Amino acid sequence: MSKILKLAQFGLGPIGVETLKLAAGKPWAEVVGGIDIDPAKAGRDLGEMTETPSLRGRMVYNSVEELLEHARPDVVLHATVSKFAAAFPQIAPLARRGISVVSSCEELLFPQLGDPCLASDFDEICREHGARVVGTGVNPGFVMDVLPVCLTGVSREVRSVHVQRVVNASTRRAPLQRKIGSGLPPEEFRRLFQEGRAGHAGLKESLALIAHCLGWKADAITETGDAVIAVHDIQTRFLQVKAGQTCGLHQRAEARIDGLTRLTLDLKMYLDAPNPHDAIQIEGEPPLDLVIKGGVAGDQATAAALVNTARRIISARPGLLLMTDLSLPCHA
Repeated sequence: MSKILKLAQFGLGPIGVETLKLAAGKPWAEVVGGIDIDPAKAGRDLGEMTETPSLRGRMVYNSVEELLEHARPDVVLHATVSKFAAAFPQIAPLARRGISVVSSCEELLFPQLGDPCLASDFDEICREHGARVVGTGVNPGFVMDVLPVCLTGVSREVRSVHVQRVVNASTRRAPLQRKIGSGLPPEEFRRLFQEGRAGHAGLKESLALIAHCLGWKADAITETGDAVIAVHDIQTRFLQVKAGQTCGLHQRAEARIDGLTRLTLDLKMYLDAPNPHDAIQIEGEPPLDLVIKGGVAGDQATAAALVNTARRIISARPGLLLMTDLSLPCHA
């Protein structure tokens, strides 16, 4: 594709800034502005905010409407919230104007799971106005869902899929370290997890995407989570955790197919976790066993997933899409 894509960034937190900086260096992209509802960011120069000279003169606006008064992007990179219901009012105004969106919203990976009615309505909006919307990232969006699906492409038979991810959260951004409960009393983390206010979002959506691609109908999808407790004091760039406090989580999701547990996703994400890695086992013919030593670097990979997907989404049909509706993920 030779056309220069006009991009804008919605949400200028740590992921948004990294995504913007990466997009600014792409020869096929032109960044036309940013959007953030934070009054402290609105009106600032993106070049100054990101320390990226090529972005000087591009501004941060406090709404979609204000951005569109100055420029019209082809694709908006969206990195603000984890819940589909919260993302919808932010993205829908763009879709109604025919502007496509690549979002890091975790539940957008498979929005039909949590709210099929809203997903259907959103798909209709996108089709009517010629917009394309997809949710992606490193996880969900690649490691624990799209990559296992790709591995089954050489399978004669698949009986089960199992994925494990161990992440050393000490290397990750401050919002993630807090989201996994770092520094909380374990009982407080457990309460917040049960309320849906802590933990990793999107694990059930990853399971649902795998099942969908394999043509499996899940009898039930279950998810559990517990605190990982620090055995010694831990100091990161952003916070301190005392021994006995929560330093992360162990979260697991399972899907039963025809009465058997055939899909499992096991995530351990905590400060100073040893031996970080990603592992996938496909039980079938042939059996497959993949291990990525060190794991996929989350923050860097999420920014790359958003930018790389932006170039591919333009070629897809209009609608609320899944990552598996697009062409094969690749560097752009």
